[in-house]
Amino acid sequence: MLLRVRSALGQLAAGLGAGGQPPAEPRGGGDGAAAAGGSFCRPAFLQLSPEELRRADDHAGRAVQSPRDGRRRLPWSTGYAEVINAGKSQHNEDQACCEVVFVERRPSPRGRLPSKEGSGELDGGRKGFCFHYWALFDGHAGSGAAVMASKRLHLHICEQLRDLVDILQDPSPPPICLPQEPSRVPLAEDDREVPNDAVPRFHLEKAVSHESLVIGAIENAFKHMDDQIERERVSQHLSGGCCALAAIYLLGKFYVANAGDSRAIIIRNGEIIPMSREFTPETERQRLQFLAFLRPELLGKEFTHLEFPRRIQPKELGKKMLYRDQSMSGWAYKKIEEDDLKFPLVYGEGKKARAMATIGVTRGLGDHDLKVFSSNIHIKPFLSCFPEVRVYDLTQYEHCPDDVLVLGTDGLWDVTNDKEVARVVMEVLTSYEPNDPCRYTMVAQELVVRSRGVLKERGWRLANDRLGSGDDISVFVIPLGGPGNYT
Repeated sequence: MLLRVRSALGQLAAGLGAGGQPPAEPRGGGDGAAAAGGSFCRPAFLQLSPEELRRADDHAGRAVQSPRDGRRRLPWSTGYAEVINAGKSQHNEDQACCEVVFVERRPSPRGRLPSKEGSGELDGGRKGFCFHYWALFDGHAGSGAAVMASKRLHLHICEQLRDLVDILQDPSPPPICLPQEPSRVPLAEDDREVPNDAVPRFHLEKAVSHESLVIGAIENAFKHMDDQIERERVSQHLSGGCCALAAIYLLGKFYVANAGDSRAIIIRNGEIIPMSREFTPETERQRLQFLAFLRPELLGKEFTHLEFPRRIQPKELGKKMLYRDQSMSGWAYKKIEEDDLKFPLVYGEGKKARAMATIGVTRGLGDHDLKVFSSNIHIKPFLSCFPEVRVYDLTQYEHCPDDVLVLGTDGLWDVTNDKEVARVVMEVLTSYEPNDPCRYTMVAQELVVRSRGVLKERGWRLANDRLGSGDDISVFVIPLGGPGNYT
């Protein structure tokens, strides 16, 4: 086991994907800009020409890509920029999506809630509402999962919201149960549905907010997306997995859903408001340890769920050493036993922390076939596809054109902290007129350029000569001061 772990750690240090396996050749281009043969694709909204696509795939030049002037502008005049990695994988494994999605009310011939005045209705009598959607997908061990998620996650969110079209536009509390679909078999007299106003109200009935319904819809959409990747991974050649960060604007509120180590912040009047947190073996140590404690068979007799400050040596058997388990946030001493010599479930710290010596993120989509190096131990049971969803109510504040929501993959945040991002945002925005629709694209480009750095003899370097990001970098900059130009 020790030799397998050392080999796995050696591969990680060599710059392979976060899954600890050689990056696979992604298949299919689909709706995105793709090279001949479909071996490489970029977001469709970039509208890259074949020559631009070749530059986007150049690890040496690492040219920054953004939507060009004169092409379709993104909703809200959103800014976007990306750059490929410095050679850690064959292609750019990040993917992005930006859409305006119409949610049509699901047909329900019986028990439909009455339509309220002001509910959305398109020509032709279609009832529903729109949501705006921005998402980043950071792939690892191949881009297959990230490509599929970028083309499908918003459709799963739309499907989950269809039952809520009338409910979300009705100020009264949501119904606990939705009306049943009509049955072909006539109901007996005693079995007929009691009118809603005659149903007794129980004192212990929980109050459920409209906001929590949207959060639940987003959470379920992530689960359905992960299930689809699992079902189609063989037929569609879906390699690896991906972190997913999505921002949904619906009925005056932003819902930011994160599963992985990408992050989002709001910059409002100079104030920084975190809208997500990273999910890594360190931040989710207790969840991983608790699962291993309940189901030790998942460890394959090769790992221990306990954490120690360092690896234990056989000569230390019988001594007392610091440890912590699934119930502890602090540390205590325990007598070292034979079972403690196994490799820890969570090992390392910071960006080097790994679960089962293999993967550095604990939430995301895909990774259904990921195993511990040279073993038959599956890692997927420890990985969660459910995002954490944070909500920001735009109607509670009066926003100016310089207030923005920044979404970035870990290629940005690995070398740039929140304050540095906010400083770049303010520097760039103040150099453009408030009504200039290109200003947010310029912010995104500057964030990517400063995180990538400049190529020197010793590699890509930042302005302070620290090592720049060698990872794929993708950034959205979304203005909060108004809807801007919808498309």
